[in-house]
Amino acid sequence: MAGALPAEGPSRPGGATASPTAALWGVLGALTLATGLIDALSYLGLGHVFVANMTGNIVFMGFALAGAKGFSFAASLVALGAFLVGAAAGGRMSATWADTRRWWLASASAAQTGLALVAAALTATGVLGPGGNDRYGLIALLAAGTGVQNATVRKLSIQDVTTTVLTLTLTGLAADSTPAGGSNPRAVRRLTAVGAMLGGAVIGAALVTHQGFTTTLWATTGMLGAITLGFAFLPGIALRHHRVS
Repeated sequence: MAGALPAEGPSRPGGATASPTAALWGVLGALTLATGLIDALSYLGLGHVFVANMTGNIVFMGFALAGAKGFSFAASLVALGAFLVGAAAGGRMSATWADTRRWWLASASAAQTGLALVAAALTATGVLGPGGNDRYGLIALLAAGTGVQNATVRKLSIQDVTTTVLTLTLTGLAADSTPAGGSNPRAVRRLTAVGAMLGGAVIGAALVTHQGFTTTLWATTGMLGAITLGFAFLPGIALRHHRVS
């Protein structure tokens, strides 16, 4: 099935392009689900702030400046700053290790998992917590991890697979649909991304509501760890390369 996927992604020397294998599809789908879980955790557990969706944080900063209740300019600013630091680190990792793709993807995922693990451990031991000023440390750790994630997935350059935002994915579904005069390209991929994000948000919200913040954070860390193992050990995780005529 993977061999039937269209060639796409960044060009390679000699006219080759990259298309993802089935294993890579699965891991990126799991990462999209994890993103829904992470943002549910941060929004519901850390006080109306996102650690993956930076567009939302920019909007929240505007709300806070206008005096809207329940929004913190400082919390969104911490998330944005940490995200940018993580994205810079992720960009450096891709520049350094892109030629050894499995090592690059696994290392980036391990970095995100490690940051989540530190956040979970500090929460479990009472060093940090989801309330008051303590939450800023948790926001920074989780946002830095999603910054690494975004930089890594961006460098993969797989169409309609961002793992963190769906605006362009949804736009593509509508703009390329049959009623709009299109041919519905990558409709299954786009719908899968939407479903994965929605599923992660449902799971995250249910866990925060019924099991609490700390349990949800440990569950998030465990899922990110499983994703790291997928990048590291699943057969065929590297991109397939096809010759372009």
